[in-house]
Amino acid sequence: MTTRHTARPATGTGYFLGEGPVWDAARQRLLWVDIMAGDVHEGRLGDRVEPTRTWSFEQSVGAVAVAENGDLLVAERETLTRVHAGGGRTHLARVLPPGSPSRLNDGAVDPSGRFLVGSLGGDREVLVRFENGGCTIVDDDLTLSNGLAWSPSGDRFYSVDTLTRTIHVRDYPAGARSVLFTVDDGYPDGMCVDADGNLWLAVWGGGRVECRSPAGELLAVVEVDAPHTSSVAFAGPGLDVLVITTATQHLSLTDVAAHPLSGRLFTAGVGVTGLRTPYWNPGL
Repeated sequence: MTTRHTARPATGTGYFLGEGPVWDAARQRLLWVDIMAGDVHEGRLGDRVEPTRTWSFEQSVGAVAVAENGDLLVAERETLTRVHAGGGRTHLARVLPPGSPSRLNDGAVDPSGRFLVGSLGGDREVLVRFENGGCTIVDDDLTLSNGLAWSPSGDRFYSVDTLTRTIHVRDYPAGARSVLFTVDDGYPDGMCVDADGNLWLAVWGGGRVECRSPAGELLAVVEVDAPHTSSVAFAGPGLDVLVITTATQHLSLTDVAAHPLSGRLFTAGVGVTGLRTPYWNPGL
């Protein structure tokens, strides 16, 4: 029997393409991006999410990760940038060619501290792992690279290819990729894994987050009053608050009128705890 939950709005402000929530446990802060605005946001999590700081970039920002010392790793449109805790910025690597029709999208840190990021917008998209100052190709045949997550032990890797509505699984770091399950109603977007090893998947166009077992069985649904649910993360001191980002992108004026909370962050208590987000290791 599928368990059902309802998310509640957690910000008073909406974002055009809110994405990529990350919980920084050491500093008790939530980070997320507004992709097309080129903004990385920081906030404090209480009964609601209180935005506290914004870093702005000239072009789109697909994802953000955190180092143990508080530095940020930001996936800009085509490149990776380090934002130092003191405010300085350092170019790290070019992932996509200059002027590419594609842009960088969702990213995450693997259990060893390496950053993975994918792309969207072209005919053949990639997923790469940033290591040794360069990028190793993980996949080069995707339609739209999206959510990334690992099992609690770190030996299984889940990844989303949105336009084929597919969630892949493989042994990590070097196993063969296979289809775990597909989504029929809406498009799979960002995801995370809880402490029990279950996946929590935002469904773009579906106004919901699905909880799936490691075998792909539907266990729970979180209903969100925003059609374009984009990503999820467990946050808070106890890692027991599910944070959900949403977007107004691709919604008509009629859609926005029917769902005026679209674009806001939402939270939900779902009765489980998440995994601590690994820190990016700049030395790898």
